[in-house]
Amino acid sequence: MSAVALPRPVLAITSGEPAGVGPELCARLAGRSWPARLVVLGDRELIAARAEALGAGIVVRPWQPERSPAAGELEVLHAPLAVPARAGVLEPANAAYVLGLLDRAIAGCLAGEFAAMVTAPVHKGVICEGLGAAAALPFSGHTEYLAAETGTPRVVMMLVGGGLRVALVTTHLPLAAVPAAITPAAVEETLRILHADLVRHFGLPAPRILVAGLNPHAGEGGHMGREEIDVIIPVLERLRAEGMRLVGPLPADTLFVPHTLAQGDAVLAMYHDQGLPVLKHASFGGGVNVTLGLPIVRTSVDHGTALDLAGSGRADPGSLFAAVELAIAMAAARAATKAATPAAGAG
Repeated sequence: MSAVALPRPVLAITSGEPAGVGPELCARLAGRSWPARLVVLGDRELIAARAEALGAGIVVRPWQPERSPAAGELEVLHAPLAVPARAGVLEPANAAYVLGLLDRAIAGCLAGEFAAMVTAPVHKGVICEGLGAAAALPFSGHTEYLAAETGTPRVVMMLVGGGLRVALVTTHLPLAAVPAAITPAAVEETLRILHADLVRHFGLPAPRILVAGLNPHAGEGGHMGREEIDVIIPVLERLRAEGMRLVGPLPADTLFVPHTLAQGDAVLAMYHDQGLPVLKHASFGGGVNVTLGLPIVRTSVDHGTALDLAGSGRADPGSLFAAVELAIAMAAARAATKAATPAAGAG
């Protein structure tokens, strides 16, 4: 008896800022075979025009769940632009369109229609300008929007690439504001989210986490700062007592060496520029931004809208391809974890 073929997972790919490189990068997804069904969310005419400009023979079709796409076809769940989009020219009137793509993907993921969502870049400034006084809160980015729309009190940014996984306690803060933000609650909550999602989304039953100190030489016994002694070490000791496998706090300048990295599954950095420059150097444009702590799987490219490249056909799709690959793997790990623990998955 032949094995029954399981349906491929369906991923929602939001095409992002219509004036940027997102629509054409999404069009390039049709040039590869994927172990999942990819549905691009965006204006069908816009994506078809960008696909035609690439000259790759891509056929843009409406998404029809009951019909399987053929090779070279790109399935698009149509959402109309408010006003026509021109490559490289931001248009505030399309701000609500961009957020509408996110809303549709979030709703589909929460309902089980999509196994994961992958986001092309958006432009924060033009969204805020376009929404203006109509916005309940200023748009501060994909991550914050996803957290608010899913009712998630705390999320964690992690970048994956070049063989590394690097999560952050603090993200987009001035360097002078970082020490005050390194609180026991912030470190503990971040570690709990990171640990839980390494288990749930990456299939690591007992993840090993390397934790960086805040100060040079991890404080050197208090001579270069007391955050390690007063904040980080007590949190690590408490979580170790619960069974977490945590190493540190380690000096950041010796943490990112092959011998040390080989002893961990992920790194927790205290601030943005402590960990991400190393990862971006290692990933060479193929890095992926992952939002941990959400009730859904979400990955994203690690670059911006690249308005200067939009419509040129020269934008590198490497980061989007890597984001799709990782989302597929995370969705599979999530499904396997739920299947192995039905009681937890039923809640």
